[in-house]
Amino acid sequence: MPHASALLVIDMQNTLVAIAHRAAETVAAIAGLRERARAAGVPIVTIQHRGDGLEPGTEGWRIVPELAPAGDEEVVHKTSADSFLDTGLDKTLRALGVTEVVVTGFATEICVDTTARQALSHRYDVVLVVDGHTTSVRPDAGDYAAPDRSIAHHNEIFRHLDFPGRSIRVLPASEVDFAVLS
Repeated sequence: MPHASALLVIDMQNTLVAIAHRAAETVAAIAGLRERARAAGVPIVTIQHRGDGLEPGTEGWRIVPELAPAGDEEVVHKTSADSFLDTGLDKTLRALGVTEVVVTGFATEICVDTTARQALSHRYDVVLVVDGHTTSVRPDAGDYAAPDRSIAHHNEIFRHLDFPGRSIRVLPASEVDFAVLS
């Protein structure tokens, strides 16, 4: 099977982006990736969570306008941190001939991490976009790592994650070249 990428945009919904660390910068990085993916003919799959506070059809549930999927793009609805669990994501990616996912979105340590790891288990190569994922704003003190530390931690973990037979790369958005990936 020839190598083919897809851009995953995870949970970039109004309610979640409103509480996101570096929201504007992350949205801009993903928007740039979307533009380059479309230009290269790379499929974009938007993943949209539903649950408490994210009820379908509400303003908070909607994808932020800058990242709203085009009519010809796939949208996958999920109810857990795992974008593959009880969804059509794997079937959608297989139908598109995808072998590698470029992972972006919210929240770094929950949905982004879980989906990236599940992509590996589903036999996809992974590119984690360093500046294309974020987490919630929170105080530096407390049980959670500060947002910048959490993001850096996950980027570093993926740089050293060993998954036999799979390629894992951690790249800034500026270094993601869809012409090379596809």
